[in-house]
Formats: sequence, C-alpha cells, structure tokens
Amino acid sequence: MLVSRCFRLCSLFRHAFHHTGVGRGGRRALTAHGSHRHANGAGMLQLRGPALAPRRLSHGGLKDLYDNKTVQRYVRQLMADFEDVSSKLQLAHLSESDRKAFMRKRAELRPLADVMGAVEEAERELEEVLSLTQSSAGTKDEDELLTQLLKEEAEQISSKILSLRKDLIRALVPVDPLDSSNVLLEVVSGRTTGGDICQQFTKEMLDMYQGFALYKNWDFEVLNYTPAEYGGLHHASVRIDGENVYKHLKHEGGTHRVQRIPEVGLSSRMQRIHTGTMTVIVLPQPVEFDVHIDPKDLRIDTFRSRGAGGQSVNTTDSAVRIVHLPTGITAECQRTRSQLQNRDTAMHVLRARLYQSVMGKETEQRHTARKQQVGTRSQSERIRTYNFSQGRVTDHRTGYTTRDIKELMRGGETLDNLISDVLEHAEREAVLEEAESWNCSVKQPESEQSAD
Repeated sequence: MLVSRCFRLCSLFRHAFHHTGVGRGGRRALTAHGSHRHANGAGMLQLRGPALAPRRLSHGGLKDLYDNKTVQRYVRQLMADFEDVSSKLQLAHLSESDRKAFMRKRAELRPLADVMGAVEEAERELEEVLSLTQSSAGTKDEDELLTQLLKEEAEQISSKILSLRKDLIRALVPVDPLDSSNVLLEVVSGRTTGGDICQQFTKEMLDMYQGFALYKNWDFEVLNYTPAEYGGLHHASVRIDGENVYKHLKHEGGTHRVQRIPEVGLSSRMQRIHTGTMTVIVLPQPVEFDVHIDPKDLRIDTFRSRGAGGQSVNTTDSAVRIVHLPTGITAECQRTRSQLQNRDTAMHVLRARLYQSVMGKETEQRHTARKQQVGTRSQSERIRTYNFSQGRVTDHRTGYTTRDIKELMRGGETLDNLISDVLEHAEREAVLEEAESWNCSVKQPESEQSAD
C-alpha cells in the first residue's frame, strides 16, 4: 500500500510540474502559493476555516469528546463487545434465541464499528503520508514540489479524520424514540415588571415558531388562541406536523425572558428597560395506545367561545373543556364552531399532557447526580434571553449568542442555527452521561471486590 501511494503521488508531482510552468519560474509560483497557505500556521497540519465570530461560549462540540478519556474507554469497550458478539455468531451450537439476541446487539453496534474502522484507516493513511513527507525532504525542485503535494494531502486527510471523529461521537448518541413525533406546542404569557410586553412577546414567539415551521416545511395548525389587549396574546396551543419535529423543538420548552423598552407610556419616554417572561411547552404527540383514558375519569364542560365578537361567534356553546379528574389535568379547544371537532381536538391535547406527565415522572427517577448539577432542563428554568434593546439573543444552556434578533424572530436560518447548537449540546451531554454511567457501573464491582 505504501509503494502504490508513493507511485500515485509521484505521478501527481509529474502532472503538476509539467503544467504549472517551465523550469524554476513555475516551481517558484507554486511554492510561493504553498508558503502563503501555511504562513500563519505553527505546523504543516493546521486546519483553517473562514473567520467567524465566536458564538458558543460554554461548551465544546461533539468532536471534542473524542479526546475525553472516559469516552475513549467507553468506545473501546463497545468495540470489544462488537468483536465478541461477532465471534460468538460464528459458533455452530448457538440456540435460536441466543443467535437473534447476538444479531440484534451486533446490528446496534455496527454503525459505530463502521465509523471506527474508517477512522483507523484514515489515521493509517495520514501516518503513511507523513512518513513519505519526511523521506522526500531534499533540495531538488522535484522533491520540493512532491513535499508540497504531500503536505496538501496530509491536510485533506486530517480534515477527514476530524469529520469522522465527529461522526463516531454522533454514533454514540442515545436514540430518542420520540424524535420523529409530531408535537403540541403551547405559548403562555408570564409575569412582567410593568406594561404589556409579556403578551406582545408571547405573540411574537408564536409568530416565530410559525415562521420556523414554514422554513422546515412543517404543517402548523392553531388549536386554541386567547388574545390579549393591544394585539398581544395570553395563551395559544398549536399542532406542528412534519419530519423530526420533536427532535428539533423538544429543547425549546422552558421560560423565555424578554428585555425591551415599551412602545408607549412613561417608560417609553424615559427609555426604561422592562423585563418579562413567557413559557413554551412542547409535548410529543403520543401514539394512541400509549395512554389509556377511562371515560369515567373525565368531566366535559362546554362554554361559549371567547373572541372579538362578530356574527354567530358567541351564540353557541361550541367551546369544550375536558378535565381528567384523577390528575386534575385540563385541556380545552374553541378553534371551530363544531363542538364535536373541538372535543376531539381537546382529547388530543389532554392525551399529550397525560403522556408528558407520565414520561416526566419516569425521567425524574432516572436523573443522575451529574444531571442535577448541570441543570434538569425543566420547563420552569429560564433558558433564553431576548434583549431587543441590544438586538441580542443568548441561550443560557450553551452560551450561544446571536446579535441579529430581528432575523431570528422571523424563524428562518438564524433560529435553525441556534436550535442546532442546542441540540448538539444536548447530544454531547447525553454521550457524556452514557459514558460516565458505564464507567461508574464498571468501577462499582471493582470496589466491591476490593472490599471483599
């Protein structure tokens, strides 16, 4: 393999030497270009990208986990498990149940093994290229040009290795079975130090998520809408359907803080900044059989829908409120003039809230000490601040900051970048928790044996 790579690089050298110019003039032009590429680097393998302002302040990316000692031990153990399962599948005396179990385990580990194999192959290629670079050092024109070509190939392989390492860590991210679910999203106005900025901000947040749904080609359906005075919003619930909706929106749930100067009143004239909050609730749309609801446990109330008035708006009891008596959880809908349709929609909302209540209790029981230290990510915590006076939005879980608040509130690419950063941070935390949980489970038997 080393000889074939040497011949291929030599052929590349001949091609470059005969097409970049005649004699030393062509060589000087090429080497000058190469010198410019590495002028600011301390070593030949430095990878550089476009100059971007730092936006992530408190955490590294997925690729940084590759250097974590606990994660490395976890990966080595998973690879050992893959080799062990693969060897056991070669045995002839396996029972059918054992064979199916081993095949299922091997299928789970196969993506990780494939990426790990690609990483090891790329690292071997880089080692060969570096070895050729050292052996080709000389004073001849051919040797200098060959060395330059080897440096460029080493850069390409190094970039490939970084990408593969990130793919390797991503293969360790636990799969959330709800990621592909549709969601019920609610926005609720919170408290404020003065003025109506909470209600106005709640409406702007709903518009932002509607714009994001349009950007992602998702369906956006309003189920309940309770307006406030002066164009604001007290509460609204919507259903969002599409590809991997819950995966992208599940970390939006929580308290969002707004800081702005009111448009009217004394504070506006004095340029006094007010602070307010609103809450986003994201519920996965559950499968029908996941939550059983006994009709005897429900109380169904009907009332006249609230609105701005108009012909036939408030003349019938079309709005529906359903109360689950054992838990006290309620859901209501007044979207249409049909009581049956509103009742069906309210049942969907109630089912989603009951499902979230059950899942929340199970999640709380599984919390580790480390998870409690870094935060529970519950929807009562302040997760993001929108400072309209400075045009800045900061996510407090990751430190991600953008200073284009107008573009973010449109719900397009800027919001998508922020959500992607939060998702990567959550995946990083999940991988660390998996690796540390495995590490603790390994150390516990060792400590018990030492005590014996």
